[in-house]
Amino acid sequence: MKRIISLLPAATEIICALGLEENLVGRSHECDFPASIQYLPICSDAKFTSTGSSKEIDQQVKEILSDSLSIYKIDKALIQELKPDIIITQAQCDVCAVSLKDVEEALADFIGHQTQIISLEPKVLNDVFDDIRKIAAATDTMAVAETLIEDLEERKDIVKHKLKFFNDKPKVACIEWLEPVMVSGNWIPELVEIAGGKSLLAQNGQHSPFVSWEEIAEANPDIIIIMPCGFSISRTMQEINVLLSQPQWSNLQAVKNNKIYVADGNHYFNRSGPRLVDSIEILAEIITPKYFNFGYEGNAWLKFDVA
Repeated sequence: MKRIISLLPAATEIICALGLEENLVGRSHECDFPASIQYLPICSDAKFTSTGSSKEIDQQVKEILSDSLSIYKIDKALIQELKPDIIITQAQCDVCAVSLKDVEEALADFIGHQTQIISLEPKVLNDVFDDIRKIAAATDTMAVAETLIEDLEERKDIVKHKLKFFNDKPKVACIEWLEPVMVSGNWIPELVEIAGGKSLLAQNGQHSPFVSWEEIAEANPDIIIIMPCGFSISRTMQEINVLLSQPQWSNLQAVKNNKIYVADGNHYFNRSGPRLVDSIEILAEIITPKYFNFGYEGNAWLKFDVA
């Protein structure tokens, strides 16, 4: 049985979806789903304080990165003690999770044990499916992976096909960070399009950009979905005034139409694992509610009353 350490929450979810939870011997400090994996040894930690405001977190991260340092710490001694056959990490974002460079440096003096490093770098939805196959190929679970992907594709296509002739696409802005304001890129524009919307201010497959409030006002979205990376709904609500206090806020069409929504950006949307298909269903409930009701409201998202 191959011993696996996952240093990426999305990878942990993929591993468990492939039926390999018993193979996990270690996890990152951010891996929290499914709940049954939380007993595992924690092999990483952040160098910044995640309890600060979004502005304070941004400043801390930028200061660390400006010194060409990693913003994460890896417990090298623990990893060597756990003797993993596979470590899964990512090469997409230095801020989101432990990077490939961090893992390579941690294993530089790991003598006497052959460890395979699998690095994920998804940019669009199909990349996530390919990552599932990549992990499956290393763990001899390809048949399980193909069944899983078939199920995810079918759920995606149910939404896509039902909206095949839906032409009245509302303009949607997805907020990935509050201060400074960032809109969601990578796979999110694609998910918005599948769910019946027109994504604003970010390109599919490209990193999430920081934007100005003047740019948001000019784009004038019909719907705003607030889904900060790593934030639960309650965490986002603690800082909602950052948005409400913007001079342009009250003039936005989405505000005038009372179409402001807060979603769980920690467990959905920002994790490039199987629950991105859940995220499509959540977006469909928000953007095209006449067509879909999957039952996520109140748990994964809620409507923010601007009145």
